[in-house]
Amino acid sequence: MRRALALPLAAALAASLLGAADPARSPSPPRSDAVEITVNAHAGLGTLHEAAYGANAAIYDGHMNDPEVATLYKRARIAAVRYPGGSYADLYHWETHTAPGGYVAPDTEFDTFMGTVRKAGAQAIVIANYGTGTPEEAAGWVRYANVTKKYGVKYWEIGNELYGNGYYGATWEADDHPDKSPAAYARNTLEFVRAMKAVDPTIKIGAVLTIPGSWPDGVVAAGDAATWNHTVVPVVAPEIDFFTVHWYPGTTIPDTTGDVAGLLASPPGLAEMLAQVRADVTALAGRDVPLALTEVASNIGRNTHAAGLFATDTYLTALENGVFTVDWFDTHNALERVSTIDGETDYQDIGFLSLGQCADGVCEPPLNTPFPAYHGIEILHTAAGPGDDLVRAGSSQPKVAVHAVRQADGDLAVVMINKDPSTAYPVRLRYTGFTPSGRSPVTYTFTRGATGLVRAEQGDPYTRTLPPYSVTTMTMRAAKGPKPAPAPGAPTARHDAGGVAGGVTVSWPSAGPRADRYEVYRQTGTGTVLLGTTRGTSLTLRGLEPGASYTVNVLARDRAGRLSRPSAPVTFTAPTPPDSTCAVRYRVTQGWGRGFTAEVTVTNRGTADLTDWALTFRFPVAGERVSSGQGGTWTSEGQDVRVVPGEQTRTIPAGGSVTLGFVGANEGAYPSPAVFRLNDTVCSTL
Repeated sequence: MRRALALPLAAALAASLLGAADPARSPSPPRSDAVEITVNAHAGLGTLHEAAYGANAAIYDGHMNDPEVATLYKRARIAAVRYPGGSYADLYHWETHTAPGGYVAPDTEFDTFMGTVRKAGAQAIVIANYGTGTPEEAAGWVRYANVTKKYGVKYWEIGNELYGNGYYGATWEADDHPDKSPAAYARNTLEFVRAMKAVDPTIKIGAVLTIPGSWPDGVVAAGDAATWNHTVVPVVAPEIDFFTVHWYPGTTIPDTTGDVAGLLASPPGLAEMLAQVRADVTALAGRDVPLALTEVASNIGRNTHAAGLFATDTYLTALENGVFTVDWFDTHNALERVSTIDGETDYQDIGFLSLGQCADGVCEPPLNTPFPAYHGIEILHTAAGPGDDLVRAGSSQPKVAVHAVRQADGDLAVVMINKDPSTAYPVRLRYTGFTPSGRSPVTYTFTRGATGLVRAEQGDPYTRTLPPYSVTTMTMRAAKGPKPAPAPGAPTARHDAGGVAGGVTVSWPSAGPRADRYEVYRQTGTGTVLLGTTRGTSLTLRGLEPGASYTVNVLARDRAGRLSRPSAPVTFTAPTPPDSTCAVRYRVTQGWGRGFTAEVTVTNRGTADLTDWALTFRFPVAGERVSSGQGGTWTSEGQDVRVVPGEQTRTIPAGGSVTLGFVGANEGAYPSPAVFRLNDTVCSTL
């Protein structure tokens, strides 16, 4: 057994920024007025999936199989197309090609759709009819698709947005089941899974979840013990392959208020929502289950240039946060209402290709003309393709979003989105873990008013000026040099392993004989901090901050001192002390999209009564806050909350507990606090 070469804490802090003495950290010329963009190729965010860029197609769209559509899919590298179309999935009977209560356009049959998908070089994501169908009908579809026709359809979903079946009070999703509860959906979904996999055990099947900040996430219906997600996940997790969520930012459908700046500022909130869903799923399922964002679109300025910027930012944000496919809704839709938003004509058509419709004397562009959202998706493939690694990047200017990609061939691409409609921003780029060659970068830009992407090969890797309201991708060749050891495999994390109370052990597959040792780094913004080194394939981390969230990568270093690419990331929360003199249980009891109620139970594990106490905690995201509280006096400053007891809760007897509650507000995600302090003592979190 090899011994760990764990670095002493002082040494780790001294070398806290990965690459502080790394020759791969590259300089850039000084420029005081420039936006600082930092790219850290050592901070990995995951590998791009083969189905990363997707779209939806719908059987009510008579142009979904136009020859031009397959061509446009292929041009944008759309790799996954979802069928038969949102809520129509729970009406649609594939054998008869009917959707009672809905409109089915000619030439939209499954076989015709598969012809389009194949011409595009894509794959299908098929939604089985849960609402008005049966497991047997779904199994028959699998048999027809994969046995009879040999289409090889890999990804299947069980229904669409079934939480909208009336159980929570709103009905937009068809559901003929007498029991419409989340518990019934979970039980019935297992019947679908078993019937479908009995036909083809190689398929991957997804189940429906809600996303934080959108009704009915957090709602506990009368008679239920938990929310939709907390009911569905534990039941289906042993047999399901992935979960699906949908996201439509905007207050109404469509949103005609024109809050374009709010739309463009929303993707970082999506990152928080996805993190909450993934954390909840991992806790409830006992494993990390893949997540798919199978519907996303803008409800604001749908056909304006802003939607293109939003599409680019949203796809990459979702893919950086554990989603394996992002599917725009949808290919074609319909002109709903002509208006002017952000100085541009908006037809409020949620499709990314025009249908050429007219209203009030105003017409859309000709049929199958791409709207800006299409170009916002199209530009993605100029930076990132399947097998490329997403890496951490950041910007000093909130109106400039940045994403970065270490391509499979070693080159590096940076995607920069200028969300300011009137200001051109000069930028200065710095790189860690990557050294550009002397060649000029290849750039693609998508600017306001453009009908396509513009390619250029000019300038240097360190400076650029971003036009107003633009997306720019910039790909740099890597400087030539010896190849380091391969990246380690995906790591896992276990609490309290190796007999270390409060410790976390990170383990990973070997990178092969060229790896001399392994280094574990924590991501801190765009920087990285070395946590320890070992010659083995696991390392127990000690001295972690209780309740803190850690995202770490493992890198291999060869005998020449060269660092590999990073492993996939693993995220965990450092445990709180198991033997503290106090314990806290935090539980969200109800939610309604933009608000929630929670109760906090404080237990005195000491041998003496506790009086005149104060409890403090910090919300994990900035969008959470306390609106009002019970059982004490609640005060908050930013994300920090403090509560002191009232008369009824002033004393906590030895071995006893008190429960307080509050009404909270949230702007999107509302993850639970992970660490609580009672009179400055860190409590055990139950």
